[in-house]
Amino acid sequence: MIYTVTLNPSLDYVVYMDDFSVGEINRARREMIYPGGKGINVALVLGHLQIPAAMLGFTAGFTGKEIQRLVEQHGGMAQFISLDEGYSRINLKISSQQETAVNGTGPHIPKEKLQMLMEQIQSISDTDILVLAGSIPADIPDTIYEDILKQMQGRPIKVVVDATGNLLKKVLKYRPFLIKPNQFELGELFSAELHTDEEITICAKRLQTMGARNVLVSRGKDGAILAGEDGRIYQMPSPAGKLINSVGAGDSMVAGFLAGYAASDGNLREALHMGICAGSASAFHEWLATKEEIMSLYQELSH
Repeated sequence: MIYTVTLNPSLDYVVYMDDFSVGEINRARREMIYPGGKGINVALVLGHLQIPAAMLGFTAGFTGKEIQRLVEQHGGMAQFISLDEGYSRINLKISSQQETAVNGTGPHIPKEKLQMLMEQIQSISDTDILVLAGSIPADIPDTIYEDILKQMQGRPIKVVVDATGNLLKKVLKYRPFLIKPNQFELGELFSAELHTDEEITICAKRLQTMGARNVLVSRGKDGAILAGEDGRIYQMPSPAGKLINSVGAGDSMVAGFLAGYAASDGNLREALHMGICAGSASAFHEWLATKEEIMSLYQELSH
């Protein structure tokens, strides 16, 4: 089983309009509501690929109930902890000539509820995979991912961390199975602008010396570079297509990587192949890609 943790899930309210003007009344020509959060996205795409994935995290209020309902409507397995006060955040996404987002803050998470999550995570089996994805609420200690990996120390559980900055740096000493910075985030970690394949590869290898086993660097339309724990560097381009929605593409890449890794008995090139196809398929559609959309790109890249 794969478990994903989303500490601050959301309802994503997406509005489409021909023109967006600040300070004016704007009218949407279409609107959609999705369950949001990086761990939720990873789990839903895994579900689309027929790989069981359960979602952990916190929900609150009427928005939390709707997140749970939508997750289950889309085939997800929700094991969220319900908070007694507040409400899960709403993130507004405006799709016009440019993408604009306004993200909510989310509810207060009491210490006893956080402890319940730690106990949930502690109870997963040694053969499971744990995915920690996304930012954390303001009132949760910024050591939370580090605390979780410390709790896992000594167990053979594969842990995936998709986070940025110090949140990511602090977990490297616990040797996570996979981390997935994008090209910009990788540069930020080393206070550098990265432009060439060589620069990206050097920084990815540095993260390996700091503890990461596999470093997957997403590069948008330029594909991805993987520094594998087998000592090899893998590189693959993205398939051609029109970018429609970048939200969830990186999460879909993580899901595809895990699906490809499982299906090929640990072949890293195959994991990268499926990861790029899943990420691209979601980028080319309004929301998370279906299995059919992912496999269509998979066949295209296989030729």
